[in-house]
Amino acid sequence: MILGLGTDLVAVSRVEAILRRHRARFLDRVFTAGEQAECLARARPAVHLAARLAAKEAAMKALGSGWGAGVRWQDVEVQSAGGDPPRLMLEGAARVRAEARGVRQALVSLSHDGEYALAVVVLADSRE
Repeated sequence: MILGLGTDLVAVSRVEAILRRHRARFLDRVFTAGEQAECLARARPAVHLAARLAAKEAAMKALGSGWGAGVRWQDVEVQSAGGDPPRLMLEGAARVRAEARGVRQALVSLSHDGEYALAVVVLADSRE
């Protein structure tokens, strides 16, 4: 059964502007070391960072916490390897909140086209 659903859309230009003004602070506050390494290695990092930012926002919506309830940006991590689908990892307060709600599976879908990146997160109570 679906326990939570969240979606978010981020303008890539917004991420590019933040990177120009506050690069190190923004990256270290919002993204894990793994996310930074993966995205910064890409030809246009802002596109991939925007998708992950959207995933973090979507996950917080699906958890019902928004930016509150002690959930930090880095408590939600998008991992991707090669051609495999991205995986959503929850840690810290996000994991505690998910476990309290009975979440056993966190699914994420990322997409980007032109100047926008989109993410959808589904939280479910079973792995089947």
